[in-house]
Amino acid sequence: MRVVVQRVSNASVSVDGEVVAAIGPGLCLLVGVAVGDGSEDVSAVVEKIVGLRVFPDEAQKMNLSLAEAGGEVLVVSQFTLLGDLRRGRRPSFTGAAPPELAAPLIDEMVDGLRKRGVRASQGRFGAHMEVGLVNDGPVTLVIEVRRGSIV
Repeated sequence: MRVVVQRVSNASVSVDGEVVAAIGPGLCLLVGVAVGDGSEDVSAVVEKIVGLRVFPDEAQKMNLSLAEAGGEVLVVSQFTLLGDLRRGRRPSFTGAAPPELAAPLIDEMVDGLRKRGVRASQGRFGAHMEVGLVNDGPVTLVIEVRRGSIV
């Protein structure tokens, strides 16, 4: 599983011109589910996100977690994060999990965040989405998870 984490002032997802999810200050997570990913990978990401100290304290140091900063999360499924560019000019997506395996894991991630007290929204799986966001900082991090461990 690969997750691009962006600290945002706001973010939204639109499908066919309609806003289907929007958040204020918080984190936008672009999530690529790989073949072989499972619940242990989702749990590892949720734990990392909940505890991640990337919000500024009164001294403007990245020292506050999502809960401490009162932030929200927008989860957007993005299989293209797993594109393999080693050969040719067209990416290969054979490493991405098929929709019937990936969609439940995305839902599980959102549910896991909510169970931890995080206000979480999500895009529409499988739809052509337009993601709008204002990256705050900018702060952008990448989380890689394999077999339930951050690598």
